[in-house]
Amino acid sequence: MISPQERAAILVEALPYLQHFADQTIVIKYGGHAMVDSGLKESFARDIALLKQVGINPVVVHGGGPQIGDLLKKLGKEAKFVGGMRVTDSETMDIVEMVLAGLVNKEIVSNINRAGGRAIGLSGKDGGLICARKLVLQRDAPELQAPEIIDLGHVGEVSRINPQVLELIDKDRFVPVIAPVGYSKEEGVSYNINADLVAGAIAKALGAAKLILLTDVPGVLDQDKQLRSQLTAAEAHAWIDAGTIAGGMIPKVQCCLEAVHHGVGRAHIIDGRVPHALLLEIFTDAGVGTVFTAQ
Repeated sequence: MISPQERAAILVEALPYLQHFADQTIVIKYGGHAMVDSGLKESFARDIALLKQVGINPVVVHGGGPQIGDLLKKLGKEAKFVGGMRVTDSETMDIVEMVLAGLVNKEIVSNINRAGGRAIGLSGKDGGLICARKLVLQRDAPELQAPEIIDLGHVGEVSRINPQVLELIDKDRFVPVIAPVGYSKEEGVSYNINADLVAGAIAKALGAAKLILLTDVPGVLDQDKQLRSQLTAAEAHAWIDAGTIAGGMIPKVQCCLEAVHHGVGRAHIIDGRVPHALLLEIFTDAGVGTVFTAQ
């Protein structure tokens, strides 16, 4: 059991971080096991409410892949993936939007509000927040003279973020919770966008102090499978070239590097399976996970 003196020491350790991040924006990508486990969902909501209470401005961007998959299965619709991305026809896009902007988004908003915060749920379509374009996926085809173009349907990428929508909410008493659904005004089409990429684009647009990606891994591991607590951009690129960073970790690392390259203070990949991982990262000297810096 923690003694009163130890509790006081914890608060004192947090003080310089409270002062440093006061009135600054931190963008958090919420996903993985932390969105499924009931205890972790509760601790995440309390962390977000606490951050806002102490004067920090959190912006939450969430995923929802498992929930989309579950509903598609119940409806008897087969899921198809190419390069880890869901092929999304018009009917599937309706389901994706219903799950992300409806079911998942409103559950997160409710959890934060129940924890004492004041959250507002948004889709990227609200106020033109996320302007999107169709993602063009190319794959090498040795038998052809040019790369093969793969049509993923309603899968998009961010073309522009409208920060005014978030600035009005974020600087007030509210916490924006964003579903990664974008819209192309020119095409009149909605797009499903990778939540990591949306979080990175929003962090850049807002000039955030931090970008934090919650994952189901401790962070970036070295060749000996040991956690590396900090990586510079040059080191991270070298690890990718050497194959130390591989598979699904590559796009997450690239998202973090892109963010710090464009002015975000620091970017982090942390283990969302750890209760109160956000507070441990932001308010303690040791932190958790891996932090990326421009230099």
